[in-house]
Amino acid sequence: MKDRKIVVFLVCAVLLLVLPLVAQQFGNAWVRIIDMALLYVLLALGLNIVVGYAGLLDLGYVAFYAVGAYMLGLLASPHLWDTFPGIKAILPGGLHTPWWAVIPLGALLAGIFGVLLGAPTLKLRGDYLAIVTLGFGEIIRVFLNNLDAPVNITNGPKGISQIDEVSMFGLGLGKTHELFGFEIPKVTNYYYLLLALVLIGVVVCYRLERSRIGRAWMAIREDEIAAKAMGINTRNLKLLAFGMGATFGGVSGVMFASFQSFISPESFSLQESVMIVAMVVLGGIGHIPGVILGALLLAALPEVLRYVAGDLQRMSDGRLDAAILRQLLIALAMIGIMLSRPRGLWPKPEHGKAAAAPVVVPPSAN
Repeated sequence: MKDRKIVVFLVCAVLLLVLPLVAQQFGNAWVRIIDMALLYVLLALGLNIVVGYAGLLDLGYVAFYAVGAYMLGLLASPHLWDTFPGIKAILPGGLHTPWWAVIPLGALLAGIFGVLLGAPTLKLRGDYLAIVTLGFGEIIRVFLNNLDAPVNITNGPKGISQIDEVSMFGLGLGKTHELFGFEIPKVTNYYYLLLALVLIGVVVCYRLERSRIGRAWMAIREDEIAAKAMGINTRNLKLLAFGMGATFGGVSGVMFASFQSFISPESFSLQESVMIVAMVVLGGIGHIPGVILGALLLAALPEVLRYVAGDLQRMSDGRLDAAILRQLLIALAMIGIMLSRPRGLWPKPEHGKAAAAPVVVPPSAN
């Protein structure tokens, strides 16, 4: 059995390594779809800590995504350098923060924002918590949209452009390289970095789930009053869940900003938060493989259906709007999956199973 697991692991590793090289033969657009799917996997893993482990419904998760993205946008673009003469005088070469500093900074800053969000919501549950977190996400987006006056910090709705791409060991991931006769374009370079971050995220989530902290989170999720009665510090553990989940969002935001080289408040709308929650629910709340499956499906499905919607639009002589039709097909697919698999595509084996009732054997009649 152990040998079989090793063989399966090695086969999966080889497939993941060659996947972008095969996909780029059909066009870089397919590799880009895979890159964005991996980015959403990282986001879904972070939200799963909050929703799946601790049972805290967070509809403002995209705020941490935005914090990481804008932190990179400010520290690795000409925006602050052009806006503030003092910075231009101190750093005449411009702001170019290296990746090894900016990724931990993004995780740290987003984690701090996560704790700040969690602090005033400690006594809220269910729908009330969802409404407050939703408002927090919208507040962050509105701030980003309006912090261009009186001092231009975020450049408002125009966004921040010319963001530096990641450069590792002297190799810029934004440039095309050649390896063993294969051309490695930007999308493939970022694939391997995103894959490494996803694997690190999976290991962290796996270790958290099986730790004392993870078991305490699940106790809070099942019954917070009982968990408190057993001596669990629910306040600190809730804050820790918000902070840990937010760090994943911050790292994802840094990668998104570097990959796109442009960010604006429109990229961090409520729809993004709802989509990430849907990924966790659709895949299987609290189950790492299920969350990954749900994120891959919902991230790739809209792009794949783009081609189907375009064909249907041509068949109807343009009477059908391809964009609206694509959203309709996504909604129908999600409804069909949830009707057939109400606990998610790949639910946790223990989740939703009630304990078997004890069998009472009546005493035999004398």
